[in-house]
Amino acid sequence: MLSGIKIVEISGIGPGPFCGMHLADLGADVIAVERADAGVAKKAGDEGMVLNRGKRSLVADLKTEAGRQLVLQLIANADALIEGMRPGVMERLGLGPEELHAVNPRLVYGRMTGWGQSGPLSQAAGHDNNYISLSGALYYNGTAAEPPSTAITLTGDIGGGALYLAVGLLSGILNARTTGKGTVVDASIVDGSAHMLQLLLYTGTKGLITGDRGKNVHDSSHFYSTYRCADGHFITLGALEPQFYALLLDKLGLKSDPYFARQWDRENWPDQQQRFAALFARRTREEWCALLENTDVCFAPVLSPAEAATHPHNAARGVYFEREGQLQVAPAPRFDGKLATPGRIPLRGEHTAEIEAAIEGGNTQRCWQPR
Repeated sequence: MLSGIKIVEISGIGPGPFCGMHLADLGADVIAVERADAGVAKKAGDEGMVLNRGKRSLVADLKTEAGRQLVLQLIANADALIEGMRPGVMERLGLGPEELHAVNPRLVYGRMTGWGQSGPLSQAAGHDNNYISLSGALYYNGTAAEPPSTAITLTGDIGGGALYLAVGLLSGILNARTTGKGTVVDASIVDGSAHMLQLLLYTGTKGLITGDRGKNVHDSSHFYSTYRCADGHFITLGALEPQFYALLLDKLGLKSDPYFARQWDRENWPDQQQRFAALFARRTREEWCALLENTDVCFAPVLSPAEAATHPHNAARGVYFEREGQLQVAPAPRFDGKLATPGRIPLRGEHTAEIEAAIEGGNTQRCWQPR
């Protein structure tokens, strides 16, 4: 879908490379400019970083004039650039928006940070959990009795960062094709993860969120919760709507129990949740799947990625695949019902020689490959 889109990625960690991979999955030609010493990748022994899937890789030292000139020549025919440095670093390297727009006025300059390009915290170090803490996105995760917790990278780095950067880049590219003018995209994880709260804030008007942890439908009700099974595995319920809740009670043998008839009696939720917990602890996850899966009770087992890869639904849709010794996830979304074909993972610096040869030959267009 993105054939013909040319992107230069100044490789970093986390959301920037994920954004580049996502765009490469969808057909963009992405060149990852990686550090010669590999940084984090080298320490992890990762010669071919999985987030470089579908990209081409070259190594360069951006602290040298040769490395700087290589980037300037690459972006001359590029649609966008991705960088995830702290604010001001690219400017100190002579590769800030002003320098790059002087070479390519149509360039969309994508900046990925945690705190953003401005503000009191813009120069401070941080990670995913810090950013979503400040944005408000971490607050409602978990119960009142436990510290808030969330799956690493999902809400912040990917949801609030990489995907917002991707939307910003594509919006900028469309605008540049109309106006001939590039732009600078300031994608911060604080901004993106806060923006994702808009739906949650809306649910407050429906009575699902009250404002305090431990008093909301997702952290205190019995019908929208996670339960431990007899084998130590977990299952989830999400029977919000009355028809789904009624079916759940029927499946659990509680249809005639008056104690559970009033679904939205919040005073009884804590005790009802304890009773549900005791009930679900009597059978294994597999037994609950046999009873509740593929019904309208809004149910699913909690699976590890390895388990999810073999679940019949995910297997039928080809959500996971294994290649080059690594479990990977297929590109998303689908177009016309079809999955995009994921590219291979290049070795670090694998394409350095061919890209440099094209530049030295004076034809920077040859740096890019039609997809």
